[in-house]
Amino acid sequence: MRLAGYEVEALSVGGIETCIELPELDLAFDIGRCPASAVKRRRILLTHTHMDHAGGIAYHAATRDLYKVAPPTWYVPRENVTDLHALLEVWRRLDGSDLPVDIIPCGPGDALDLGGGWVAKPFRSPHRVPCQGYALCRTKTRLRADLVGLSEAEIRAIRATGAPVSEATETVEIAFTGDTLPEVIEREELVRKARLLIMECTFVDDRVPVEKARGSGHVHLDELVERAHLLENEAVLLTHFSARYSGAHVRDALRQRLPRELWEKVTALVG
Repeated sequence: MRLAGYEVEALSVGGIETCIELPELDLAFDIGRCPASAVKRRRILLTHTHMDHAGGIAYHAATRDLYKVAPPTWYVPRENVTDLHALLEVWRRLDGSDLPVDIIPCGPGDALDLGGGWVAKPFRSPHRVPCQGYALCRTKTRLRADLVGLSEAEIRAIRATGAPVSEATETVEIAFTGDTLPEVIEREELVRKARLLIMECTFVDDRVPVEKARGSGHVHLDELVERAHLLENEAVLLTHFSARYSGAHVRDALRQRLPRELWEKVTALVG
């Protein structure tokens, strides 16, 4: 699918598998069980280590090594780095291979240079285990706002004086929350303002009440509806729906419950 101008390849079912790929940026948020397409992604931004988000991590490294392509780079929450290194050492012994990989610890407050003007900014997502989302920000150079409308000759004359005629501007292009409670919307401006927001919405009806959803650290549609007015995004991809729901049921619930202005920019990741 293409959302807010970006190609997205994604699998996400609550408790089963989540892997959100951005082919044009050569990265994925989480690895799930490592779908075949995700082997191509050199960079993995890991939100947390629940099995449905991180189960395929060693397979990702092993398969890239098998294909003789560059070792992957994994951006990993600091809380998980020691255990992840230990897990890899066990797999290296079991597999009899090197499993080459570059692990970069990171956390809220960091700015991860991805090259080409792109920076990933981790932020805290409240979940029942340590979890962090990521915002992908892009810096572009453009003509200074106060010079817009001037002729080329006028701009050349200003440049000739040594004064800068351009300025750098940063936009929040994509944000992925990982598994989270809905308070991440209030807490994180990056979530509210990203052109494309990718966010979980695990439960959509009263088969699982709000209290139980909160106990598991997930978003319930009722609580998303309450915060709909805060979302300034151009497009929203909702993911991680419970396997108890059919795709048709999810779409019906969203259409019936979401305010029209949000419903019109929402895509549900369902079959």
